[in-house]
Amino acid sequence: QVQLVESGGGLVQPGGSLRLSCAVVGFFSDFYAIGWFRQAPGKEREEISCLDTSDSNTDYVDSVRGRFTISRDNAKSTVYLQMNGLKPEDTGVYYCAVRGRRGDYYYCDYTDMDYWGKGTLVTVSS
Repeated sequence: QVQLVESGGGLVQPGGSLRLSCAVVGFFSDFYAIGWFRQAPGKEREEISCLDTSDSNTDYVDSVRGRFTISRDNAKSTVYLQMNGLKPEDTGVYYCAVRGRRGDYYYCDYTDMDYWGKGTLVTVSS
């Protein structure tokens, strides 16, 4: 059974940092696309960042590029999202999700991820 377990959310002041973790358990392949998604209050879920574990390519939404970094610890099967320079508009529930290969590629698609975690709340406020 595949499980994704997020942790690391919390309350932080503007300008602060948090590191989110997503432990991936039971996925049938060493390679997959894994993404972080955010759902802000009253808004639709959006993709924040995606990592292709087959070649380590990463992608970020413009609003977080340069502030957030996605990375993976292969030994621990854990993916991280380092968030620096947090802003109030970064507030939301953060989810990780994985997606197996589609054709010859690994990429995120928030409408078609294979497995989701339950989310962790990040609140940026003074």
